[in-house]
Amino acid sequence: MVDSCFSVGIFCVCGALISVILRQYCSEHSLAVSVAVSVSVIIAAVVMLESPFAELRSMMISAGISESYLSAIFKAAAICCITHISAQLCRDSGEGAMGAAAELWGRAALVVLSIPVLEEFISLLDRLM
Repeated sequence: MVDSCFSVGIFCVCGALISVILRQYCSEHSLAVSVAVSVSVIIAAVVMLESPFAELRSMMISAGISESYLSAIFKAAAICCITHISAQLCRDSGEGAMGAAAELWGRAALVVLSIPVLEEFISLLDRLM
């Protein structure tokens, strides 16, 4: 695990150095390198987390936790990661307002995603009273 973290760290640092060097000559290519490195690391992370997520899913199902809650948790984690990376890429390209808009969209998406869970919680409170 440490070896793969070290490799990903070196990959990201090399990508950042290439991006900084390219920024002097062509900012579009610099942004393309940043996006390519980010997408590569995201794909590697998804592949690495597939097995632990499967184990977590089986543990939660055996504990009697609804599949919809588990799905909401995974979707929320994905929304947070995608929003953060896209906002940072926007800021790196000099578009701070677009980065803020991406974060706002992510927050709104989390609110929409949480509505069914909130409804279930309110229903549970109603049954307890």
